[in-house]
Amino acid sequence: MSDRSPQWVERRLPTEEAGQLIDLVRDIAQREIAPKAAEEEEAGRFPREVFTLLSESGLLGLPYDSEHGGGDQPYEVYLQVLEELSAARLTVGLGVSVHSLACHGLAGYGTKEQRAEHLPSMLSGGLLGAYCLSEPASGSDAASLRTKAVRDGDDWVITGTKAWITHGGIADFYTVLARTGVEGSRGITAFLVPGDAAGLSAAVPEKKMGMKGSPTAQLHFDGVRIPDARRIGEEGQGFAIALSALDSGRLGIAACAIGVAQAALDGALGYATGRKQFGRPIADFQGLRFMLADMATRIEAGRALYLEAARLRDAGRPFSRQAAMAKLFCTDAAMQVTTDAVQVLGGYGYTQDFPVERLMREAKVLQIVEGTNQIQRMVIARHLAGPESR
Repeated sequence: MSDRSPQWVERRLPTEEAGQLIDLVRDIAQREIAPKAAEEEEAGRFPREVFTLLSESGLLGLPYDSEHGGGDQPYEVYLQVLEELSAARLTVGLGVSVHSLACHGLAGYGTKEQRAEHLPSMLSGGLLGAYCLSEPASGSDAASLRTKAVRDGDDWVITGTKAWITHGGIADFYTVLARTGVEGSRGITAFLVPGDAAGLSAAVPEKKMGMKGSPTAQLHFDGVRIPDARRIGEEGQGFAIALSALDSGRLGIAACAIGVAQAALDGALGYATGRKQFGRPIADFQGLRFMLADMATRIEAGRALYLEAARLRDAGRPFSRQAAMAKLFCTDAAMQVTTDAVQVLGGYGYTQDFPVERLMREAKVLQIVEGTNQIQRMVIARHLAGPESR
């Protein structure tokens, strides 16, 4: 990431405390995350020490209740923290979003006893979480998942394979969706599985286009036995829990996307104002000025869209449609902005000497994770026109 340009966003925050929180995040991002981002991404190194620091700083449980170690922050603030972290390094911003997603089920549907036992270490005790819904044969069609959990006395025995798991193999806990009953969405139950459970193993991480520092791997459940006390919610309620988590998670992805896009715009602006051709900065040429203006407009529009959805969520109002719109628009915007940033830098943009090349590769995955953008369009259309005719 380049140094912040004068155009770096000045945030409108609801409280003075939130402003201090953003200042803390920016300081951590600029001192501890950004300077090592390019080198560590190239090496495929996951920055576990950064997540330990974020946990110690109270930044891994921001949208959850302080009673169990959370930060009591509205989503409006939490998402802007994700944006700041993602502008420094997407592996970190997206990692925080995934961790929050993994905590959602227990925080929202767990019993009082479960929350008291597990949430403090999950939210502020240094643990790192992962979310296990997708499988090799069920991605967009998540309700067709095949991983099974079979009741055996007071325990459940889980068998199957999960795929595309961020933090797969390094997480301390996994929120796992498994089939406990009939086919379809009504036969799925959620479980909290320890990362060191017997019978749980991870495959070699996927070799990806970008985000090489964030391990994405299949997880194999070979008769993993866990007590019924680690079941989240009621039997058969798992798919509803998953959908609830994904609505919030999509906002996290939207915020991450705007962070990546803003970092790309910063880099493009810095280059365009310093690079001279024909005796003057290339930022003087109208073709480039218009391109930069379009990039900035997409970023501001995306930020406004995800914040509006967050405010609906904070007010307890329905926000599923707006979350899908935010995820769709912001991630498409990030892909366009990063592509344009490479173009602004010309040949230099295509080299690893400048961060925009990495940002462009990273932006692509945001159009895919937590529901492809084609799925988002389906969600939006159902809100507008009702379910599809069969």
